[in-house]
Amino acid sequence: MSEHLMNTYARQPVTFAKGEGAWLWDTEGKRYLDALAGIAVNGLGHAHPALVAAISEQAGRLIHVSNAYGIAEQARLADKLCEISGMDKVFVCNSGCEANEAAIKLARLYGHNKGVENPAIIVMERAFHGRTLATLSATGNRKAQAGFEPLVSGFIRVPFDDLDAVRQVAASNPNVVAILLEPIQGEGGINMPQDSKAYFQGLRDICDEHGWLLMLDEVQSGIARTGTWFAFQHTDVMPDVMSLAKGLGSGVPIGACLARGAAAEVFTYGKHGSTFGGNPLASAAGLATLNIIEQEGLLAHSEKLGNWLRDAFAEQLKDVTGVVTVRNAGLMLGIELDRPCGELVGQALQAGLLINVTADKVVRLLPPLIMSEQEAEQLVAILTPLIKRFLA
Repeated sequence: MSEHLMNTYARQPVTFAKGEGAWLWDTEGKRYLDALAGIAVNGLGHAHPALVAAISEQAGRLIHVSNAYGIAEQARLADKLCEISGMDKVFVCNSGCEANEAAIKLARLYGHNKGVENPAIIVMERAFHGRTLATLSATGNRKAQAGFEPLVSGFIRVPFDDLDAVRQVAASNPNVVAILLEPIQGEGGINMPQDSKAYFQGLRDICDEHGWLLMLDEVQSGIARTGTWFAFQHTDVMPDVMSLAKGLGSGVPIGACLARGAAAEVFTYGKHGSTFGGNPLASAAGLATLNIIEQEGLLAHSEKLGNWLRDAFAEQLKDVTGVVTVRNAGLMLGIELDRPCGELVGQALQAGLLINVTADKVVRLLPPLIMSEQEAEQLVAILTPLIKRFLA
């Protein structure tokens, strides 16, 4: 690697030269099964022909113009996102943290418009919303925050999946204007509420009672990863604001902040913007991604394959001491162990498999949505013995 790159990543000792479907090849020609998909980014795998064609065609026509002008591709992407989500308006940006920054700004402006001088947002323990100063402050990871103080004020942290804690804040703090949370905590360890429908209905009721915005960070859980377009669609509860990124552009940087109802009218001319956000190239990649997911039936496939992987790992590891649980929401899978297991990442790499460990003890799998059943069987066959040997 170049000595001129800042030392911000503990990179694995490999560089990839090409990819196809669920597979990558390094510069030495070794092949790897990709069960991480760029951390939930490459939902269509690598070098999907229809995506490559859409990006190439757009690049040959128009890559970028300023948002001072109309962008037809951005408008079509916004229409499609609202069609599949039920939301009303879209702000297109470049990343997940930017989408969450937009949501935070929207909530604060919403509060100020209501006469709240110091608007506050309820956020969750173990949450991850990004690494800009505001999203880092909203994140529930002290290790990630350390050294960047003073953090941005205006966030009130409560335990995830605890409605009583939210109610206590509501009873004592008149400055709250919104709740921001992930439907499924990805970086936090693939954490889900025990009863998602009851939890999110409870949050929706509290927000409605107090005039708050319910804001969902679907940066990792959105774009068909859980078997529906968005994880909130498993709950029958609509958010007021939703942030997207990762899988939306299949590797082309793009993010989006969606809003509905009163929240959709908060931003007005001059209140927010982005130089690159929603440019023709990124928007074309986003629209192609959504169309390909529909055409190839990847919503149903994601749920079916994710459940198969969960059951296969649970069966293979059921009698292994040290395995706490195997859990999933579609193709968001977590295998929780009873001890830190970061060394499994390097061991899997040696075995030709890309995985991730998050929250110290959770093997996180985020396979591409296009992974086949045969490739899923290979994933189980490679990873299971590694976990067993590690725990022995």
